[in-house]
Amino acid sequence: MELHPLDGYLLDGLPSKADAIAAALGSPSDDPRAQPFYRALRTVGARAADEALLALRLVLGGRTPNDEAVIAARQARAAAREDGPDARAAYFAAVGGPLCTSRSA
Repeated sequence: MELHPLDGYLLDGLPSKADAIAAALGSPSDDPRAQPFYRALRTVGARAADEALLALRLVLGGRTPNDEAVIAARQARAAAREDGPDARAAYFAAVGGPLCTSRSA
């Protein structure tokens, strides 16, 4: 499975944070809940906290980016970075499943 650049950055550090943000901004969601995140990413770029990227990822996965969900996603991300494929499944369950990738992203 080819990871969306946000997931690639959050899980593996590849692509770079700047490239993952550029990919997210290059094909933005129409979801109104995502718009504040896009505005912030355009303003601060790679200085954005990873939690902001996790919150955007939750929105893109159809989840509500409240504190509880961001904390759960952060914990699932940490486990996925250490524990491999089964933990990656838990990460995707926390953030709303894998995102579709696009060749232009």
